[in-house]
Amino acid sequence: MKRTKIFAAIGGMGLAVLSVFLIAADHIDAPDVAGTTTDIADFYAFEGDDANKTVFIATLQGPLTPGPVTENAQFDEDVLIEFNIDNTGDFIEDLVIQAIKRGDSMYFFGPVAPSQAGLGSVVETSVAPVAVKISTSTDVQTANVGGVKYFAGPRRDAFYFDFNRFNLVISGAVAPEGFLPPGQASDFFADLNVLAIAVEIPNSMLGTAPTHVAVAAGLFPPGALPDAYNVWVSAKRKQ
Repeated sequence: MKRTKIFAAIGGMGLAVLSVFLIAADHIDAPDVAGTTTDIADFYAFEGDDANKTVFIATLQGPLTPGPVTENAQFDEDVLIEFNIDNTGDFIEDLVIQAIKRGDSMYFFGPVAPSQAGLGSVVETSVAPVAVKISTSTDVQTANVGGVKYFAGPRRDAFYFDFNRFNLVISGAVAPEGFLPPGQASDFFADLNVLAIAVEIPNSMLGTAPTHVAVAAGLFPPGALPDAYNVWVSAKRKQ
């Protein structure tokens, strides 16, 4: 695969900690990319079924209605999705896992130390890629290579949010009541889909996690929280 310069990023950031589920949500919030193939919906990082593995999931292009809209949604060959892992505590990516579409497959590179950090990236072709055929709603494909599991394709949007009520709240139409309590709120995303990219990877391939950022900042005493990787996802378009 040709080495390609890619630029511009947007994504969610958080901590990947054993036994902790992280979600960073966006969903058409960024005006410059909303509704485009670089539009990140959510980022998830959590412990896998095997406690020695971590799962990273990026969802894009949501929300997609079921049927033709979902079936016709495509990953963009000019967009690089990058999972960034900081394992030293300086909030600079030490490792990246990259995913980019070619033909009917998604090609994954890494984890590998990036040639370039920050907003710009190149596809890290110094490491051999792993390809997985992009799934459809009826044909689910995964690849399992070297203990790492890969997936790309449409999936139900797991994000839960009463978006219609949110709009009423911010407009002031339902003041002072505000949001509805559990049991009365409705999930706007319940029947909607996204394009998803997922990687389940052994923790041993991510390096040693740094001191939890909240401990490092003095918000908690040493040992109060487990060490944690700083992780975020980015979508970068070819320039």
